[in-house]
Amino acid sequence: MSRTLEHFNYLHQIPELGFEEYKTSAYIAGVLEAAGYQVTRQVNNTTGIVAVLDSGKPGPVLALRADMDALGHIINGEHVARHTCGHDGHSTVVLTTAQEVIAEGLVKKGKLKFIFQPAEELGTGAIALTEAGVLDDVDMLLGFHLRPLEECPMGQAVPAMYYSASATVEVIFHGKAAHAARPHLGVNALDAAAHAVQAVNGIHLAPSLTWSAKATRFLCDAGVTNSIPDNALVCWDLRAAENDAMDALKPQVIRAIESSAAAYGARAEIRILKEMPAAIIDDEATGVVSRAIRSVFGDTGLTAPKSTPGSEDFFHYLRLRPQVKGGFWGLGANLMPGLHHPEMHFDRAALALGVKVFKACVQDVLG
Repeated sequence: MSRTLEHFNYLHQIPELGFEEYKTSAYIAGVLEAAGYQVTRQVNNTTGIVAVLDSGKPGPVLALRADMDALGHIINGEHVARHTCGHDGHSTVVLTTAQEVIAEGLVKKGKLKFIFQPAEELGTGAIALTEAGVLDDVDMLLGFHLRPLEECPMGQAVPAMYYSASATVEVIFHGKAAHAARPHLGVNALDAAAHAVQAVNGIHLAPSLTWSAKATRFLCDAGVTNSIPDNALVCWDLRAAENDAMDALKPQVIRAIESSAAAYGARAEIRILKEMPAAIIDDEATGVVSRAIRSVFGDTGLTAPKSTPGSEDFFHYLRLRPQVKGGFWGLGANLMPGLHHPEMHFDRAALALGVKVFKACVQDVLG
């Protein structure tokens, strides 16, 4: 446990945003190299790291993945990076697993890879590493995430977490400025944007689908109160439990936005800032994780698979490399008050349990 806490305490104190995890990746790579791994730094010109242990004997290739980035918050008026999604815990668990696996000689066949990924919160870290070929020889990829207390308490773990698809849509409504006394000479971008918010709220997909679309940012200011604003910015967050539902939702949202802008004589400049696919989870990989959880927590510690409206860029790996068998599990840690909350905290004793689960997975596949 002391080694696990040593890693966590250091990583927790150096939160870094996506693709800026310089201190984090340097620390992790140094520990891996000292442990005896073949380490590749700066994968695809990012802060990503891949470590490899080759047994020299025929067998499958198993990869364990951890994310490294922190989140940006505004706290007391100051922009700060803070680990409020538990990625420092994820890196700690996978890093400690790497140390103990090689020290205990648990890999008897095949090859074991450790992937430390940047920029999960940006939704592009997994894409960057996949494009670099980190999964080209991988048969099975496993990842995990600490779970909020209401989903899974300390002493339990979820064998399969079914994440939802998500998309962040940013729109700038371009109108035409005018004096408020002569509104007919302008195009009010605020009116167009407000109409678009209501139009998106009026979308209806099939009741059998699980989805949501809601405006999460609205910025508009002409600088004075007696002018027609010529620009307004609105962001929407889109969620869907299945990829098919997201494929149906996104074009309807875009059509509602474009139609609303056109109705007021404005123009909508639309950008998709971030997209993450819904979970793609393999039954064989889930079986490996389930056996590992049961060996660590016992039968009562293994929960049923769970679904979450949250999203995870881990599933980009499996969307881009469908031949890889993917598993993603959840670790109970009494995490409160919630993920992405500025004061998020959890029971750090859970980290050592996470290490045991991953070690059991390695022994199952490569032992």
